[in-house]
Amino acid sequence: MSHGVSIGQPVKLEAAWKRFFSPSNRYLSPLLISCVLLVGQLSYGILESYTRTLLAIATSLVAELILSRIYMGKWPNVASAYITGISVGILVRSPAFWPYALCALISITSKYVLRVHDRHIWNPSNFGIVAMFVLASGTVAGLSIQWGNFVWPMIVIWTLGSAIIWRLRRFHISATYVVSFLAFALLRSWITGDPWWSEISPITGPMYQLFIFFMITDPKTTVRSKTGQCVTVFVVAAVEMVLRLHQAVYAPFYALFLVGPAAMLLEMWMDARRARLLVAHA
Repeated sequence: MSHGVSIGQPVKLEAAWKRFFSPSNRYLSPLLISCVLLVGQLSYGILESYTRTLLAIATSLVAELILSRIYMGKWPNVASAYITGISVGILVRSPAFWPYALCALISITSKYVLRVHDRHIWNPSNFGIVAMFVLASGTVAGLSIQWGNFVWPMIVIWTLGSAIIWRLRRFHISATYVVSFLAFALLRSWITGDPWWSEISPITGPMYQLFIFFMITDPKTTVRSKTGQCVTVFVVAAVEMVLRLHQAVYAPFYALFLVGPAAMLLEMWMDARRARLLVAHA
């Protein structure tokens, strides 16, 4: 009997470990973004304040619960709303409290209002943050802190993030973007004459950790095929390069704001066209 228990216990632990890191576990991404927050705050104090971040998270959760009941008639899983709220809390910089609540509210509302064929086409936090940059530029700025000379926080986030994104089968998206960013950074260095390390350095910052692991990999706002996903983030990196050449401070957010929905709409158009051809040949 004891022999069976000693064998069965590791098997149960392995099964539980696999379940936790399976693509169906919707709490992996919240775990990762919480680690980004913890490492960034303890290392460099990236938050404007804990209360502002909590306000953004609370607003996101409440808005998700209310809007899901109104539009969908059911209580939602709030994991994605938590990611949106914490992203807003980290990325938005403002001395006031209201931009955090408003940005979170705009982000969640966009999921339910801006829909095409019953799909929202903008990443919620990306939409809300860009909206605040445009509508409240005098009060709102974006996080731009780098990791500095300490490598270990970046190693922790990239290692954990890569492992989780791999398990979620989205690693190819992040990897394609990173390779594209580095290639375009070298091209920008050649065009502008600036040192190549200054062009590459932004990717080491916490802003890019969130962008790479959450915004561009969002399953609800990316096209379905792996090839399409890789092409989309390559184009995002290309548009970002152009915007950077024109001194756009928040180039990655603007690039995703423009390219992401365009890719989704193109996919919908192609699906509809294929459906019409199938009907015509039936």
